[in-house]
Amino acid sequence: MSVLEEMRIRSLGVIDDAVVELSPGFTAVTGETGAGKTMVVTSLGLLLGGRADPALVRVGAKAAVVEGRITVSEGDAAVARAEEAGAELDDGALLISRTVSAEGRSRAHLGGRSVPVGVLTELADELVAVHGQTDQQGLLKPARQRQALDRYAGDGVEVPHAKYAAAYRRLRAVAAELEELTTRARERAQEADLLRFGLGEVAAVEPLPGEDAELAAEAERLGHAEALASAASLAHTALAGNPEDPESVDATTVVAAAGQALDGVRAHDPALAALADRIGEISILIADVSGELAGYADQLEADPLRLAAVEERRAALTTLTRKYGEDIAAVLAWAQEGAGRLTELEGDDERIGELTAERDTLRAELSVLGQALTDARTEAAARFAEAVTEELASLAMPHARVSFAIRQTEAADEASGIDIGGRSVVYGPSGADEVELLLAPHPGAQPRPIAKGASGGELSRVMLAVEVVFAGSDPVPTYLFDEVDAGVGGKAAVEVGRRLAKLARSAQVVVVTHLPQVAAFADRQLLVEKTVDGSVTRSGVTVLEGEDRVRELSRMLAGQEDSETARAHAEELLASARKDG
Repeated sequence: MSVLEEMRIRSLGVIDDAVVELSPGFTAVTGETGAGKTMVVTSLGLLLGGRADPALVRVGAKAAVVEGRITVSEGDAAVARAEEAGAELDDGALLISRTVSAEGRSRAHLGGRSVPVGVLTELADELVAVHGQTDQQGLLKPARQRQALDRYAGDGVEVPHAKYAAAYRRLRAVAAELEELTTRARERAQEADLLRFGLGEVAAVEPLPGEDAELAAEAERLGHAEALASAASLAHTALAGNPEDPESVDATTVVAAAGQALDGVRAHDPALAALADRIGEISILIADVSGELAGYADQLEADPLRLAAVEERRAALTTLTRKYGEDIAAVLAWAQEGAGRLTELEGDDERIGELTAERDTLRAELSVLGQALTDARTEAAARFAEAVTEELASLAMPHARVSFAIRQTEAADEASGIDIGGRSVVYGPSGADEVELLLAPHPGAQPRPIAKGASGGELSRVMLAVEVVFAGSDPVPTYLFDEVDAGVGGKAAVEVGRRLAKLARSAQVVVVTHLPQVAAFADRQLLVEKTVDGSVTRSGVTVLEGEDRVRELSRMLAGQEDSETARAHAEELLASARKDG
């Protein structure tokens, strides 16, 4: 079993530098009001990833530091998570450190490794359960009471709740899509009309991929046909000569003469032979180019009709590129996408029908799952209430009865609710149930919400009973109770102490208390006290034994450490607690 062994607290609130030594079993933390007992709870909260409040830093200090040592058992889930974060165990113990600067910066270390604060929060669920006044107030809210009941119920509620939650999320998505389709029907119809018109324009022109570039090149060529033909003829004459002018010089004749000059001597030098070969290649190339120039000039004729047709086609394509894309490729891409979108829009009526059918199916499914949730909660509520009622009998409330009210709210109409028990009721992500914990403190009393039906002392005992029941169904190694016995006194306080001692047989229990009846049951009692300068120093948290413990219990009983009557009562409390334990 994991055990919180000790905490060292520095510069936190009224604590200057103190070590809190804890042990297995039941540890009571006592001291004068304002002595810093609550700082023990605050320190543990910081170690477990609680919010870093710079106001907690002691005045004049740069930072508050809390260090903790927790022995852990091999195979614990907490150990596995710590090792995932890179932490290392120190002789079977997990070392945790949290630093909060006066400027509000926070750092966390786990097993010698710097880690995100969130890692400490994850460990908290496995290591320590903190129950204090804030938690108690939270449990007064019906939403928290439903969560508590669900946690107690375990798989009985968790399994149908998971199925319900999945169906609920899908229903929300279907309802949102239906809402979008129906409320934007006019806009979607207008969009469909525009798409039909645009796609009709594209279909009428029937553009081809790359057609705009090809037509632009053809228009350029046709527009300069005479100049192109003249240039080709002149180039051909320069290469092949002019048959009507025998004395004209042309490239073919010049290159041929150069080749003939080398043919007679090429055998005497390979280098010259290579040059002669290159001249032969030039001669062949000139002949090829000359022939193509002649063909080009013969085929190229000015064709005004073709040019007019090309320009007309280009104008039609330009109309499309002006509206639907920067070029024909973009226009064709728009048309493809637009056709898909139009198909989607034209299928709205069919889609609305499909979604409506799915919505009705999901609502029917939610009704079945919601009823299963209600049934599971009702069954768990009976067990939970019985267990808490039994605990109250051990806390000097033998006639008190705890019960749960599980209700649903009528929906405004059938369309806005789901069917539970033959009624259309309001529903949400966690079902249709409103859960409230009720208390009848004595026979004949009507059950009322615990916030209204219990006095301060009764409320503390009810909350303790609830927490003890949780400890049986969802156990953790260490429980910390902060002033959970507020408003309790006399015999009831003795029963609270006895119940905490019983819980400590199976877990480590740390209680911050002002009641001697509770402290007397502790296996170890720690005294928190200030020095004359108002701070708690290293020697300010001490383990009380023997005479020192009797003196502290006397102070708690009568406010006077040396009162003989109080001392006798303190010794009697200790003796009775040891006997009952």
